[in-house]
Amino acid sequence: MSGAGRLRAVVGVSGSPGSLAALHRAVREARRTGAEVLAVLAWEPPGGELAHGRSPLALPLADLHRDAGERLLAAVDVAFGETGPGVPFQGLVVRGTAGRALVETADRSDDLLVIGAGPRGALRGLFPSVTRYCVAHAGCPVLTVPPSPLEGELAALHRRIALRRAVDARELTDGGR
Repeated sequence: MSGAGRLRAVVGVSGSPGSLAALHRAVREARRTGAEVLAVLAWEPPGGELAHGRSPLALPLADLHRDAGERLLAAVDVAFGETGPGVPFQGLVVRGTAGRALVETADRSDDLLVIGAGPRGALRGLFPSVTRYCVAHAGCPVLTVPPSPLEGELAALHRRIALRRAVDARELTDGGR
């Protein structure tokens, strides 16, 4: 452990299923190593910094920061409920892009940066990858948590519903497989 203090498992949290899986994995790693969990939610003004600065109707930054903090608390509540994570835990709301915020927060060589690997579908190449950014720029180990197979199944089900295709409830149970 470095002289900077306790070991840390820094985890990106957005509220997505992948980030909740990463949050659970960060807590498991913290239990195993005696680390503290630092849950980070990155935020940017709607439309980006430039658009926010030019808009006469832009929401106050303090309100946006508060909303981000509420999203972080809601995600932690969804993940752990009233019992909490059961390890030393801090939440941090950072203004900026997710990749940069996570890499800058996990700034110790003995930190562990834990992130959800994100979607694996056809659209993955259309969006910047937080995972790729973190792996390329982090100065500490990065643990990527793959998406649950259930996420893919749920996404397929949502697509079928959106296309108004019939869904047989038996397909949703083990007996339908």
